[in-house]
Amino acid sequence: MREASTTDKIIKTVHFRSKSLLCWCRNIVWPLVRYKIKQPVFIIGCSRSGTTVVYKVLSMSKGLASLQKESHDFWNSLDPPEERNWDSHNLGAEDVNERERVAVARYFFKHVGMKRFVDKANQNCFRIPYLLELFPDAVFVYVKRDGSDNINSLIHGWGKPEEFGGWSHNLPATVQIGNGKYTRWCFFLFPGWRTFLEKKIEVVCAQQWIEANEAVLSAKQNIPSSQWVEIFYEDILYSPIETFQRVFEQLNLTFSDEIKRHCDNLASKPYNAFSRPRLNKWKEENRERIERITPKISETMRKIGYKT
Repeated sequence: MREASTTDKIIKTVHFRSKSLLCWCRNIVWPLVRYKIKQPVFIIGCSRSGTTVVYKVLSMSKGLASLQKESHDFWNSLDPPEERNWDSHNLGAEDVNERERVAVARYFFKHVGMKRFVDKANQNCFRIPYLLELFPDAVFVYVKRDGSDNINSLIHGWGKPEEFGGWSHNLPATVQIGNGKYTRWCFFLFPGWRTFLEKKIEVVCAQQWIEANEAVLSAKQNIPSSQWVEIFYEDILYSPIETFQRVFEQLNLTFSDEIKRHCDNLASKPYNAFSRPRLNKWKEENRERIERITPKISETMRKIGYKT
């Protein structure tokens, strides 16, 4: 048993060092190559909507390269929110400059080579025009989730500030949400967030859900249908194989038997879930809170395809 464990460690170390060396080499040759990757895939959707499971499944495709992690640190390093007075995570096409074009192309070439890639950062809901300016042929996969369940999960996430609020430790504001229970801002900043510093947690999370989805809907109007894919989170729970097979076809990717088997077992191996995935958990966990904000989210619910 100890020998097997040692062997595994050696293999992992060799793999890590080999990958690091490859990234180093690509970075060195970049000035000679300056290759721009074609048709990258960006997973977008409100935090806690199911974007992680979609990202993980697409990352299994041999037709896509993946960082195997969220890229929000990289994107925030290009345009730090503190340099924009912490107003929001919004970025538009006009915010792209030549320095950023080069930095983005070089970063992804360094990490994935010349291969088409899939990327995920939930703050990118507010940066779709920016991403489209960088990659005019990009394909966006929009993950939608029922507002009640999504907001319920956001509430739980706010209870884990080290995981979902690590980026905001220097936020120049006193957060006293829920009578002071929540003191670090989590997930992302939307325009006007400062007026929510002392609101109830369900009100803040409802506004985050609305702002994220409305930002996506606004950007969608300027994107060709051939570059747009939508997924209901509930379809992943009800019929994961059929749902992902459709997505893979829309992305011109092979839906292999290995991926099919993986999709068939998604419910038993949830990604980044607080508990086993199921519908209407909000009724057991935060019924009163969610019922209070139901009228507030009804219009956006209807817009993204849910009955209210």
